[in-house]
Amino acid sequence: MIDWEEVSKTENVDELKSFKVWLFRENMRLENERKELNLLQDKLLKERVIFRDEMDALNRRSLIERKKLKEENVFFDKKMAILQDGFRMLDEDRKKLEREKQKVKSDRLYLEEKSRRDDVPLNKLVEVLFRNANNPMTLRKRYKELVKIFHPDNMCGDEELLQLINKEFLHRREKI
Repeated sequence: MIDWEEVSKTENVDELKSFKVWLFRENMRLENERKELNLLQDKLLKERVIFRDEMDALNRRSLIERKKLKEENVFFDKKMAILQDGFRMLDEDRKKLEREKQKVKSDRLYLEEKSRRDDVPLNKLVEVLFRNANNPMTLRKRYKELVKIFHPDNMCGDEELLQLINKEFLHRREKI
């Protein structure tokens, strides 16, 4: 550090000039550094403003994306609830269908057992089914109704009975 009291007491002009030159250079250097510092501060303030604007834009986008995500989650939850309800209903329907199948199966077994006990031949049954079908229109109508009822693809269908119905229909159609 410079002792300014000694400098002020110095009477040597060359020394004073050299100090004066040094002071001038130092003053210029400090002035230049001050200007650079001011420029850097201005640049920093501008960058800070830009950064703040970018952060605000990012925050707005983030809020919008969060709202969209929340809406999508709500929509997804509603879809999931609908699907779960649909699956629950399908499961109930499946169980109901299984119970109905079991009932039809047991009814069929019961009827088969009953028909065996009654010893009514199927031929007689077919004749009864076509009773009073004397003209071609009634015969055809009765045949279609019986095929709908006893077709093997139906739950109450019976292949053997359908074959006998077909034979009886052909036989009666030839007679009429």
